[in-house]
Amino acid sequence: MIIHIDKSDNRRFVYQQIYNELRDIILEKKLSAGDPLPPKRRLASELKVSINSVTNAYEQLLAEGYIYSKERSGYYVEDITQFTGLEQSGPDNRLPKDLKEERVQRESYQYSLSHMSTNLKLFPFKAWIKSEKLAIEHHKDEMSDISHPQGPYMVRETIAKLVSLNRGVVCEPEQVVIGPGTQPLIRQVLDMEEFKNSTVGMENPGYGRMHQLFKDMNLDVLPVSLDRQGLNIDEVKSKKPNVLYITPSHQFPTGKIMTISRRIEILNWAAASGVRYVIEDDYDSEFKYGTDNIPSLQSLDNKTNVIYSGTFSKTLTSSLRISYLVLPPELLRAYRANYSSIIQGSSTLNLFTLHYFIKSGEYDKHLKRMNHYYEKIRSALVKEIKNQYKDRVEITDIPAGLHFIAKFKSGKSYAEVEQKAKAHRLELYTLERFKIDDSPTEEDRISLVIGFAKLQEEEIRPVVDVLKQIV
Repeated sequence: MIIHIDKSDNRRFVYQQIYNELRDIILEKKLSAGDPLPPKRRLASELKVSINSVTNAYEQLLAEGYIYSKERSGYYVEDITQFTGLEQSGPDNRLPKDLKEERVQRESYQYSLSHMSTNLKLFPFKAWIKSEKLAIEHHKDEMSDISHPQGPYMVRETIAKLVSLNRGVVCEPEQVVIGPGTQPLIRQVLDMEEFKNSTVGMENPGYGRMHQLFKDMNLDVLPVSLDRQGLNIDEVKSKKPNVLYITPSHQFPTGKIMTISRRIEILNWAAASGVRYVIEDDYDSEFKYGTDNIPSLQSLDNKTNVIYSGTFSKTLTSSLRISYLVLPPELLRAYRANYSSIIQGSSTLNLFTLHYFIKSGEYDKHLKRMNHYYEKIRSALVKEIKNQYKDRVEITDIPAGLHFIAKFKSGKSYAEVEQKAKAHRLELYTLERFKIDDSPTEEDRISLVIGFAKLQEEEIRPVVDVLKQIV
């Protein structure tokens, strides 16, 4: 048994080298099951290393099951099960080429008109850190343990009060379910037995990621068109889904606000059968310019058919991974029966930090500041686009949210516009991205989803200049 030790090797300790050498000798069957290992002192003397190095190597081999010990006798080789095929350690066991990833830099844009972005330059990081310190100071015990599956009660209580005040949502803290994103939360609900073989009616155009989620769950997705008042209720009645996924307070991506008459029609439709639910995704309703916020659909629902969905991704930042549902009582009972042992997916530290951030009034101050800022940027951007394009642009000018639709007269295709935007380093998304069926494209018109959250005031004219070159 020959063991090679390189004392000049700075990458591995001596005991690790002894361990690796002995492990390979055992695996290569140079020692058989039951053979003794050299006594520690003798091996240390032969290798000219400390007894501690040999002891540590033996203890590691013992812990992993390569050897066993006999009291007052020494260490012996275990009878180790052999691999059935040598190919398991060969080249075929490597990661296939199609699964390999290159480490790439995030694509760099000169300007961003992304509807997904928020502006962190005005984020009150000092106030957030102050709230984080309070969370650490007061909730060490909770943070060292697994949270309630729905999130800490204190945080759910704070969220329930917030949505009641800001959105008119009628709920108790027990009805709030917190999670790391809207998609995983809705997946949990629709995975329950109550929604087996569901058909989902969805706005068209609509939220592409949610559409993909429903398809991945093998749910039957029924595209429903929009009319002047919002979701086309006649199509809903004719297509007969049992679940509706809608964004009534600021339709994504068109920005339309559903009228009160249409909201009541939708609630009447849901109440007409005991097995119909409406998922109200209220993703950016906190931003409303010039008038008060639109009350949530859930606030009008007296038959408990609405599942309310909210998030802090737009008002704070998506990296916090804090979203929530408000479940009707019967669904809450089913949810608890299904997910009583699930581990809460959001960071407990972030949740308690959010609690203090809201309780201190900093969240409300931040919301008011961002509403004022976004309104100014949005108005200036709409004005600049109209000034430069005149009658060659039609803007759906709804004073809400963090994006709007602009329809340009253009001889270019959507593919050409997307390619030119990339070449000009402009982050830009077209309405084509959000179609959930094969409805025809309007000729000589390009509809763009114009997000403005990341823009600075001084960037408005230059970005519209770039946009003009692209469209």
